[in-house]
Amino acid sequence: MKNIVIIEDESNIAELLSLHLADIGCRAIHFENGETGLDYVLKHEPDVLVLDLNLPGKSGLEICREIREKNLTFPIIMLTARTEEEDKVKGLELGADDYITKPFGIREFLARVKAVRRRFEKEKVDASHEPQEIFFRELQIDKAKRIVILQQKRLELTPKEFDLLYLLASNKGVTYDRKKLLNLVWGYDFEGYEHTVNTHINRLRAKIEKDPNQPEYVLTTWGVGYRFNDEA
Repeated sequence: MKNIVIIEDESNIAELLSLHLADIGCRAIHFENGETGLDYVLKHEPDVLVLDLNLPGKSGLEICREIREKNLTFPIIMLTARTEEEDKVKGLELGADDYITKPFGIREFLARVKAVRRRFEKEKVDASHEPQEIFFRELQIDKAKRIVILQQKRLELTPKEFDLLYLLASNKGVTYDRKKLLNLVWGYDFEGYEHTVNTHINRLRAKIEKDPNQPEYVLTTWGVGYRFNDEA
C-alpha cells in the first residue's frame, strides 16, 4: 500500500482524492496547514506528495523548495487554481514532478499519481547503474549527496540545475536537443516548455563557467542542443 500525503486547505477536495486513492490501494493522509504538512513529510517520507500551491502557514512553493533542499526525492504533484505559465515553470524549477490545474478529473489525477510513481521507481533502478561521482577538470559532482564542487567550493544549484548537469556530465559528448532534455529532466508531461531548458542552461553556465560566453563544461551543439565536454 502506497502512502500518499495531501497538503490541501480545501477539505472537500482532499476527502474526494483520499476516497479515490483508496480505490487504487493507496492510503492518504491529509493536512490543511502547510507547516504541519511539511513537518510530517520531512519525518515520514511519503510515496507521493500532493501539494496545493496556496496554503495557510507555508506556501506550496516554499514546501517544495525545502523538501528538495534536503535532498528528498519522492515525487511531488502540485495542485493549483492558477493557470499562469510562470507558476508552472516555478514549480518545475523547484523540483515538482507534475502539475495539475484545478478543476481536474479524478481519472486524470489517479493516472498522474501512477505515472510519477512508475517514473520514480524506474529512475531508482536506472540510478543504480550510474556513476555516483563525476570528476572533470576542476568540477566534482556527487550524485548521492547531490553536491557540486568547483575549485574546492560548493555551488548552490537548484534541483533541476543539478539534474540537468548530472545528466549531461554522465554522458559526456552526447548531444541532447531541448525536447529530449525537457523529457529526461522534467518529464514528458511538460512538452511545449523547451524554453525552460534554455533558461536553466544559462543559469547553470553562470554558476560553473569562468566565462559563460565561452563555456568549457556545458557546450552548445549548434542547431541541435547541448552536450558536456568530452575532451581530456
